[in-house]
Amino acid sequence: MAVFRVNKDKNYTVMSNHHFRNRELSLKAMGLLSLMLSLPDTWDYSLKGLSTICGDGISSVRAGVTELEKHGYVVRKRVRDEHGRLADTEYSIFESPQNKPVDNSQ
Repeated sequence: MAVFRVNKDKNYTVMSNHHFRNRELSLKAMGLLSLMLSLPDTWDYSLKGLSTICGDGISSVRAGVTELEKHGYVVRKRVRDEHGRLADTEYSIFESPQNKPVDNSQ
């Protein structure tokens, strides 16, 4: 049997397999999280920016991010300006789920 090996000496990403093994995640969410984990730490995450680089529409990316939030891989924080007004959204992306928020909508 032939064995093929890929020489990985530059421009590759090492990440946890956790999200690939999570059967609760859709393939879209797995791919989106993998893309997000491959971006530099300084990359400015936005739905429009993610939409541009992945080729899906903003609503599709929003659905994927919402799914990742639901499962604890993405934590979203609203940032306020010096006057207390909502100014921006800060996303934190994790290789394994963080504590999931309690859903009190039921």
